[in-house]
Amino acid sequence: MLRMVVTPEEIIPLVGMLTGIISMLVIGFTIVRVAQSQVGQAIARRIHGRGGADPELQAELLELREQVADLSHRLAENEERVDFTERLLAQGKEETKAHG
Repeated sequence: MLRMVVTPEEIIPLVGMLTGIISMLVIGFTIVRVAQSQVGQAIARRIHGRGGADPELQAELLELREQVADLSHRLAENEERVDFTERLLAQGKEETKAHG
């Protein structure tokens, strides 16, 4: 009777390859399932630029843009006022030096 002896040096690489194959199958199956789900379809629409954004978010975005534009306008007005005030103060100092 011929008896084969299998050593750990022969089993370990086989188990490692089997583990790798099973892992790749599980990962592939998971990717396919996610791609077919609603999450995967939403990601695909987003990538293709057809996100179909929520109308509520669109309204909020529009409101925030209007607020930024208003704040920008108010900041520009305040900068003009500061410049005007600085010029008046500079003139006052020049007049004080000329009379003093």
